[in-house]
This record gives sequence, structure tokens and C-alpha cells, in this order.
Amino acid sequence: MTDTQLDRDGVAVTPAPPAGSGPVARVGGRWIDHYDPEDPAFWASPQGRPVARRNLVWSVFAENIGFSVWQLFSVSTAVLASIGYGFSSNQLFWLVATAGLVGAIMRVPYTFMPALFGGRNWTVVSAALLLVPVALLVVAATTGQPYWFWVLTAITCGFGGGNFASSMANISFFYPDKEKGFALGLNAAGGNIGVAIIQLVGPLAAGAGALALVGGVTGTTEDGAERYVQNVALIWVPFILLAMAGAWFGMHNLSGARANVGAQATIARRKQTWIMSFLYIGAFGSFIGFSGAFPLVLANEFAANTYQYAFLGPLVGSLTRPLGGLLADRVGGARVTVVTFIGQALAIGVSIAFVNAGSFAGFLLSFLVLFGIVGMTNGSTYRMIPIIYRAEAAAGARDETPAQTMYRARRDTAAAVGLISAVGALGAVFIPRIISESYSATGGVGTALGAFCAFYVACVAVTWFVYLRRGTLMQQAGV
Repeated sequence: MTDTQLDRDGVAVTPAPPAGSGPVARVGGRWIDHYDPEDPAFWASPQGRPVARRNLVWSVFAENIGFSVWQLFSVSTAVLASIGYGFSSNQLFWLVATAGLVGAIMRVPYTFMPALFGGRNWTVVSAALLLVPVALLVVAATTGQPYWFWVLTAITCGFGGGNFASSMANISFFYPDKEKGFALGLNAAGGNIGVAIIQLVGPLAAGAGALALVGGVTGTTEDGAERYVQNVALIWVPFILLAMAGAWFGMHNLSGARANVGAQATIARRKQTWIMSFLYIGAFGSFIGFSGAFPLVLANEFAANTYQYAFLGPLVGSLTRPLGGLLADRVGGARVTVVTFIGQALAIGVSIAFVNAGSFAGFLLSFLVLFGIVGMTNGSTYRMIPIIYRAEAAAGARDETPAQTMYRARRDTAAAVGLISAVGALGAVFIPRIISESYSATGGVGTALGAFCAFYVACVAVTWFVYLRRGTLMQQAGV
């Protein structure tokens, strides 16, 4: 067995056993001691790809529910506005932003949970925590709680936002580097589509009196239609329970994925971590920020009931995310990313023209194009992350064996995925608040959209300068 050595951060590196060193061993029934997806023979065996797929399926399902719960207020606030519940537009935007902020913060500790407790174990726990915001929203909607209680409920919705970081960090260990882009893109897309589901199903549930098993009518719209806000939360209870059961019986913990939290935390000292975090604000931050604010923007700019079309945005953005990862696998993540950021700037510029013209169809279409491009940017930026940390690991390998270098690269990638996703998720705070301030200052959303367009131009410049400019380590590594 190879002796333990110190890596570039002064952290002990103990690689997984070499390929073919023996049969797969399990501890406690759901722990896998040896798992080496980079070994073609192992990957082709029943203990390789089939195991990865099964864990991916339940990871996607649990993450999907997490996203839906995280975005409960993207629908609930629009329903509250439609019935004139008594909260101001600024208060409603704050509820959306609060859930977004806490979800972003929760991604930091969630990143390290699979390494501490095992991916399967943490998926069960994180799914169970989703019952808390669901219960609180039912209480808030049925008992007439004050605004502070609604804020508390929004805070607990942040549990759902944290699920993404732990899910992505966990799944990154199950797939070989050559398939990581598509696998992570599929995992993320499956979670992201939870935003579209809540925005499609939520308004329908809010109008379904037969589903109001707890409490009565929350309010009525101007045309007398009854709305049951508690239903937006109640519908997720059976799916949360299914996610818990599926993770318990269908997923695994990887002994090789367990790592010292201090070793993973050193990723915060890397320059590349913060550069990618900046870019990810423009990618996933745009997706989650616009997803949360889109229903209210539609209701404010056009007819009140147009928020029911908001689900189309995150649906399109979720479906195109794997495509971004697949293209990045083939032609390079940075190349795809620089093109998609240009596309985002152009699409949002067109949306400004349509909102100024008062065209609902044009504005909706331009934003669907924006969401579609943003989804591809999400996939391509995530493909860049493992390549970046593999290049850095190789550059600082010293006297390490190839197995030790690969172990460190995978460890750093898992930690970086969580931290970068946490910073990127701050878009869930920035975008609703910038839009709210735009309304306060100008009475419209145009000023905010112009600021977002300028930010995308900055992302284009950073991507080219760091990852595509000739002569840099990252350009040579084919990031």
C-alpha cells in the first residue's frame, strides 16, 4: 500500500486502493469501501456504472423536491399578491430573497456533509428537514400569522437550497472524469426542474379546494376565485417521504469519499474557486434568481394572472443544462461558457425592448430564450470545475503517485462544487432585491435588466482572460 504523503496544502493524502485490488467490500450494508470509476474494468462491472446510476436517480429525486421546497415562496408570494393578502410588493420580494439567501448559505455546510456522514445518510436527513418549511407554511397560511412568522418560514425553506451542494458533491465521486460533465449536468437539471414543477403545480394546487386538507380559504382574487396557499406546501409531503425511503433503500455511502473537512476547506484559499464563483453567479445565480422573481415580475408588468406562465422559464433552463455539459465535454467548458454569456447579454437586451413596448408575448419569449441559454451556461461552467482542479493537482503533484494526484483532484472538485454553488446561489438574493429596488426607483424592471446585461458582459471578459487567453495554465489544460 502506498504511504500517506502531504499534498500542496499540507494535508495527508491517502488514495483509494488501486484498481483490481480486490472485491468490493461493504460496511453496514450500505457502505462501499472500494469504488474506482476511473478503472474501465471496474466501471463496466455491476459494481460500477449500475451503482452510479441508481445513486444518481435517487439523488435527482431528492434534490428535485429540495428545489421545489426552496422555491415555495416564488409561487406563494404571487398567490398572496393576487388575493391582496396585505403584504407590500417589497415585503413579498423580501420573502423570496430571504429563502434564496438562506439556501445559498446552507450550501456551505451541506457541501461537507457527505464527507462526514456519507452521501446516502445525508440525503435521508436533508430530505427529512424539508418537512419543517412545509409544516410552517401550512401554519402561516391557515392561522393568519404575522409577517415575522412568514419570514421564519422563508428561512427554513433554505434547507431545500442546501440540498444541491451535498447532492453534487456526492455524485461527483460516483462518475469518471470523462462522464462527469453529463452526469453532474443531469443531476443538476433534475434538481433545477423542481423550480418549474413548483411553479406549474403550485398555482393549480392553490386553486384546488379539494386538496385543502388543513385549514380553509386563505383569500379570494378580484374575480372571486378562492385560493388555498397552504396547498402549495401540502402537496410535497408524500414526495418528501418517498425521497427519504428511496435514499435509505436505494443509495450508498462511499468510504473513499469521506474526507477531513479541514482538507476540503482549503479550497477556499484557491484563486480559481473565487473566479468560478463569480462566473457561477452569472450562470446558476441567474437561473435561480430569475426563477424566484419571474412570477412577480410578470404579475407586476402585465396581467396579474400571467404569473401562471412563469414555470416555463425554469423548465427550459433545466432541460438545456445537460446540453451545456455535453457540449462542454466535447469542445471545452470555457469555449461554451464564453459563447453562452454573450447569448445571455443579447437575450436580456432584447427583453428590455419588449418590456418597454409592453409586449407580454415578446417579453416571455425573450426570457425563455434567456433561461435556455442560462441552463447551458450552468452545464458548461460545472464541466470546467473538475478540469480546473485536475490541472492544479497535476501542477502541484511533487512526488505524488498518479493515484494520489487523482484522489486530491476529486477531493478538491467535490469541495469546490459545493462552495462555488453556494456563492452562485446568491443570485437568488441579488436578483429579486435589484429588481425590487428598480421598481422602487423607476416604477419598472428595465433598470435592473440593464444592470444584469452589463454583468454578463463582465463574465464574458473574465472567462476569456482567465480560461481562453493563450499561454495560461488553464488554456493549456483545455478548460
